[in-house]
Amino acid sequence: MRETVAQEPQRARPCAGCKRGCSYIFEGLSPSAFAELGSVMRPMELGPGEAVFHEGMPAFGLYILCEGKVKVAKHTRAGHSQILKLLGPGEILGEKTLFDQETYTCYAKTLEPSRLMFIPRDDFLAFVKRHPEVALRLIEKLSRELKVFGDKLVEITSRSAKERVARVLLELSRAFGQEVEEGLDIGVELPRAELAEMAGVSTETAIRILSELKERGILSLPGHRIVIRKLDSLRGLAHPFRTFLRENLV
Repeated sequence: MRETVAQEPQRARPCAGCKRGCSYIFEGLSPSAFAELGSVMRPMELGPGEAVFHEGMPAFGLYILCEGKVKVAKHTRAGHSQILKLLGPGEILGEKTLFDQETYTCYAKTLEPSRLMFIPRDDFLAFVKRHPEVALRLIEKLSRELKVFGDKLVEITSRSAKERVARVLLELSRAFGQEVEEGLDIGVELPRAELAEMAGVSTETAIRILSELKERGILSLPGHRIVIRKLDSLRGLAHPFRTFLRENLV
């Protein structure tokens, strides 16, 4: 089962003492360019459940997630929320509003204690003008995300609830998975309501599907964790859409 957990490639390290590496959009920069980038960064420390930014808030710049996990989600008219993606160390937030000077169309909240770096918009755009290779990688990232969300739209309108839950579990395990004695832990302790949001189903439906998969021996549910015991069986339930994205995975 070891091949199921994606290995992260070597990543750029713009900050002194960085152990995890940064977004691939900064790969290939010279030490002097990294020093230039580091000079405009402002550190942020947030506890679990704290907001990085709010939906409707003016977009002031770019965030780099150094440690922890963050969910990016959008409120619906019915008062619920839809999780768009989960981010891990080395990924960036707020890039979609860098160029239009508009407000955030979604919100970002930490799932665990997190450390981030904030780069003011004008400083980042000035940096990009001096280092256009960063702009090209950023365009590549945005293009990939458009494809992912297009597939997500098709999935929501044409696939069963069970298939959507199965795919979310597979993609979480690919991005954050950890091998344990029982199988493959998905690596994130999500409340059932948030798992349901990611799959686009009701909380009751998500709970029912998880219970069914547990009865079939495909999953185990120790505490708040979810462990995949029969990976091939779970894969058999899901059509391979690109419905989840972690930018630094190969």
